[in-house]
Amino acid sequence: MNISDAERVASVLEKLKYKETSNINEADLILITMCSVRQSAVDRIYGLIEKFKKLRLSNPKLKTILTGCILKKDRKKFAKNFYYVIDIKDIKNLSRLLGNRESSTKLRPEELNYLDIAPKYSSKFSANVPIMTGCNNFCAYCVVPYVREREISRPAKEIISEIKNLVKNKYKEIWLLGQNVNSYKDGKTNFPGLLKIINNIPGNFWIRFTSSHPKDFNDEVINAMAFGRKITPYLNLPIQSGDDNVLKSMNRYYTVKEYKNKIEKLRNKVPNIALSTDIIVGFPGETKRQFNNTAKLFRDIKYDMAYINKYSPRAGTPAAKLKDNVSTVEKKKREKILTEILKQTALEKNRKLIGKETAVLINENRGDNYFGKNEHYKTIKIKSDKNILGKLVTVKITEAKPFTLQGELIK
Repeated sequence: MNISDAERVASVLEKLKYKETSNINEADLILITMCSVRQSAVDRIYGLIEKFKKLRLSNPKLKTILTGCILKKDRKKFAKNFYYVIDIKDIKNLSRLLGNRESSTKLRPEELNYLDIAPKYSSKFSANVPIMTGCNNFCAYCVVPYVREREISRPAKEIISEIKNLVKNKYKEIWLLGQNVNSYKDGKTNFPGLLKIINNIPGNFWIRFTSSHPKDFNDEVINAMAFGRKITPYLNLPIQSGDDNVLKSMNRYYTVKEYKNKIEKLRNKVPNIALSTDIIVGFPGETKRQFNNTAKLFRDIKYDMAYINKYSPRAGTPAAKLKDNVSTVEKKKREKILTEILKQTALEKNRKLIGKETAVLINENRGDNYFGKNEHYKTIKIKSDKNILGKLVTVKITEAKPFTLQGELIK
């Protein structure tokens, strides 16, 4: 979502006649789109302040602007060090803030919601399309509801129009974004309905989406995934913990049994589905027994990938008021245990792909080494003496590691 926000910021600045520079020392304006989900991300912004002060010494006209997800308490501190600190939803007012009132007329009158601003896409083949913003869940460790506020769904008509235009311009991958895409609702169109409409748009492209909340991931969504040929067989469904009591402390609205039942239904409908999850280890009060329940869940589910985070207090959240009573050493130990289980299950699954062919969208190159993702969102490395960046190619898998695959180009 942060990347998508930055693309809209770039679009507004371009309309205001600003041009990008690769040399920060030449900049007249530095605009940062920040994320507040993790304290480490916020700390990085504080770390840039001294750098900007030095830049102003050589360029007194330099303006620095901070936008994105910003807590009120952080906003007050940042306001002393940035020219402006503004909500992401107010980026449409940049022209007025920067004193370019003439250019402000170039923003369409209907661009009242910042999501209505046409983005300057950072990729020519993969696009981020927000379908909603905000969150109503108030997980104990998360600041999103406080910085993004309540859920707002984007009109389905606008989403469909944007995607049709992307497909017309040969985009091969469409990411539907939201803090909780499963709760999307525009009139009679819910998330499964939106998936079906997008799937029926003519063209050769993949549909992906993130993020999903288990409590809203239901049979209707599963059926839509099974129905949609363009919907890739990959899902990130964050469990956060494999223990019901910890989930309750986290203010998550499901049990481990409910989560597992949904995974079972999904695998019955989409047998080749690749699964990833998000996990927090060392949440306040998590005992070794409770952690062992998470380890058992990992062995039972057999994830293809997992994003494992050691808990750290995030100021402004209810969990920050709890005693952070799991030591750093223990958190690292628990992270390592889950990582080892993950490596085993991921490698077991990846080895089954050796000798098979798969479609890969190439998204990066380093010399003659190219990297891409297949439908299951697995990273695949291949060699090519031709420029295949942004291409959808067929690759035969020749080697498997836990988190990467290697292959040879077929066509």
